[in-house]
Amino acid sequence: MDPVHSLRDAAPVPFWLDDPNRPQAAPALVGATDCDLLVVGGGYTGLWTALLAKERDPSADVVVIEAGQAGGAASGRNGGFVESSLTHGLGNGIARWPHEIGRLERLGRENLQGIEATIERYGIDCAWERTGSLAVATEPYQLAGLEEEAEAATRHGARVTLLDETAVRAEIDSATFLGGLWNRDGVAMVDPARLAWGLKRACQELDVRVYEHTPGTRLAEDGPRVAVTTPYGRVRARRVALATNAFPSLLRRHRPYTVPVYDYALMTEPLTDAQLASVGWRNRQGWADCANRFHYVRLSADNRILWGGFDAVHRFRGGVRAERDQRHETFATLARHFFETFPQLAGVRFSHAWGGAIDTSTRFCVFFDTSHRGKVAYAAGYTGLGVGASRFGADVLLDLLAGERTERTSLDLVRRKPLPFPPEPVRSVGIGITQWALARADAHEGRRNLWLRTLDRFGLGFDS
Repeated sequence: MDPVHSLRDAAPVPFWLDDPNRPQAAPALVGATDCDLLVVGGGYTGLWTALLAKERDPSADVVVIEAGQAGGAASGRNGGFVESSLTHGLGNGIARWPHEIGRLERLGRENLQGIEATIERYGIDCAWERTGSLAVATEPYQLAGLEEEAEAATRHGARVTLLDETAVRAEIDSATFLGGLWNRDGVAMVDPARLAWGLKRACQELDVRVYEHTPGTRLAEDGPRVAVTTPYGRVRARRVALATNAFPSLLRRHRPYTVPVYDYALMTEPLTDAQLASVGWRNRQGWADCANRFHYVRLSADNRILWGGFDAVHRFRGGVRAERDQRHETFATLARHFFETFPQLAGVRFSHAWGGAIDTSTRFCVFFDTSHRGKVAYAAGYTGLGVGASRFGADVLLDLLAGERTERTSLDLVRRKPLPFPPEPVRSVGIGITQWALARADAHEGRRNLWLRTLDRFGLGFDS
């Protein structure tokens, strides 16, 4: 059967957000108000910032404004991999911050534990599973890379297990798998929308004022405060945290440091017991393959398979537009790859097919800065690994807005920004060449051509 037929009933909406128990939106802000801390953006970074601010100082008056609904963008529709890495993987961290990677790895593990503790403390029902994850080799040349990664991870305190072909197929059975690396406790799986909704509820229980359908349209100093204008009102705040990520920042100087990239995913119908048994997967790890154009895959609580990634689509002049959330050629490619990996699941149908924008930076992980004499701070550039790192980002934002020098704010990762992307049309031309070169490397045993080696030398890149 043509794999495309498996898509015939797929709903064009994110599976996680297609939930009858989705909470009602809070009312929009109407009129003027003052507060101690204004958070612009109701995704993970914004919600964590508001929640941690109230935990630090319960008397603080905190306001969150969100253009849509909290968790309704990348935070609610991602793969639900909660990783301890703050640097988009250990390899990227070693390459960019070799002298502080030990601290970054420790802080990442502490951050992951902090997320788990928060979920328990506030009773957030988000299908949290501390399964770890697998990196899977599907080409022989990738096996050496897994061995190097295993050695580096062990050296920096991770609990990992290197798996040969027999062992990895005992975990998840695909004839395409040649080996794997199991990070046993550095990754959790979560229902991403329910995590966002739970964080919103926790904020409201601590008297954070949340206004949805309230985009910020303008930011300017107003005496000792900063004012953010909204369609029906205005907020004056002592401090402002910007957490808009893929969406255009209220600070124009911030915008060249990220570009929106479109990522796509499919979700199957629930597997039967027999279908699940044919794959194995008793330990329920999430996994990703080792290619540049990689797939990320995991089980949902009701034993559906999420199958995402491969294409990372950037459009000329960027921009975030709803019509780009559907890309049928990518869905067809993903469906074909799914059945090539799991031919034993022939006949399974996809219930949902969706996409959306994430932000990427040239160093592949979060960066920070302040403006307006320290009264405004922002975090962005998570590049697809923000589910876990966003809590760390929120702590950094609060440290910066408080003017505190902490272990976090002393990090080079925090103190230095990545190189910005060049203006158009050079930006899109460069990204296009990079995408071509990455695909070519995948087809030629991972060999990086002169273009990619030059980007490596200057610490530049494009990823999702």
